[in-house]
Amino acid sequence: MEKSVFKRKIYNEILEWKENRSDKYALLIKGARRIGKSTIAKEFAEKEFKSYILIDFAHTSKEIIELFDDMYNLDFFFLQLQQFTGVRLYENESVIIFDEVQLLPKARQTIKYLVADGRYKYIETGSLLSIKKNTKDILIPSEEHKISMYPMDFEEFLWAIDDTMTADTIKLLMKSKKPAGNALHRNLMRTFRLYMLIGGMPQAIESYLESNNLQVVDEVKREIIDLYEEDFIKIDGTGLAGDIYDAIPANLSSNASRYILSTAKKGIRSNRVRELIPDMLSSFTVNIAYHANKYLHFRLNCCVWVKFLNPLAQIIEAFLCKWCECIEVLAIKILSKDNVVHPYAVIVVLTHAITQNPKIAQVHPVCRFVLDSAK
Repeated sequence: MEKSVFKRKIYNEILEWKENRSDKYALLIKGARRIGKSTIAKEFAEKEFKSYILIDFAHTSKEIIELFDDMYNLDFFFLQLQQFTGVRLYENESVIIFDEVQLLPKARQTIKYLVADGRYKYIETGSLLSIKKNTKDILIPSEEHKISMYPMDFEEFLWAIDDTMTADTIKLLMKSKKPAGNALHRNLMRTFRLYMLIGGMPQAIESYLESNNLQVVDEVKREIIDLYEEDFIKIDGTGLAGDIYDAIPANLSSNASRYILSTAKKGIRSNRVRELIPDMLSSFTVNIAYHANKYLHFRLNCCVWVKFLNPLAQIIEAFLCKWCECIEVLAIKILSKDNVVHPYAVIVVLTHAITQNPKIAQVHPVCRFVLDSAK
């Protein structure tokens, strides 16, 4: 069965690179494993270029790998590359994809010279963690435009299951500042719960569409988690990073307001964890939730911008603000580069700490219908 190709928002970011940056920069798509980096790169190449060559450094031939040992004569390099792959390249109309580029650091180093040559465009994909680990003794190219890719968000999930109504409904409710009503709210939440059960990994969504069986979906997700835990061994051979990762569900299900290290491993030292966290973040398998201590006695006067990938994020934010007494949510309109009003964004303004300003959060009517349904 042919692999499904889902519509992804990152496609527009790649298109922006091609139109505005590709003459001076290669594109590096970074992210966790199994989120669709290779798929989106290949789809983009097929649609936007006359021809393309995809070099998967996890499965390519020895002859192609050896081409990167001598890049002095680029004419001969491109000639051999076309001969080995059987694909003709056209100047300014072809792209070369370096898939899993972290597996061959010297190939990444050549990007500087390939971009300067200017004949073709270049897209790299890889795990940020492995990319950072495999930079010893190479010159990291500055001619890279980096973008981050994540699992499919709620709106992308709706596109995948051929639901063309839900996202537009939520956007309309947000724009008109009207309540959804009990029946519609239940319908929207039913769809959202399905997303929460399946998740945003393309392989899991594909399994659901093929089998309509959540048990099969769960097996797929467990296999992906096993791959991530294997990656954690690369971070820390003692297994501590894997233990920290495995303990996340237990911490989330408890009433604790923070991650308790002892649930991962007894006797663990916080200094050791601080060393691991940057690498775990680089693997794109975890996200940090920054905790504001409610016992702070100084004034917090900062703004945190929250970029929403879909309107559902506002719903989640509204639920959180119902319980956060020191947070005020202000609905605003953000102007894009083209001066187009983007209504699906908010600023979270942290004002006084709870000890100085105990009043309940003032929530804008944009989020009101969600809070009324949550009562």
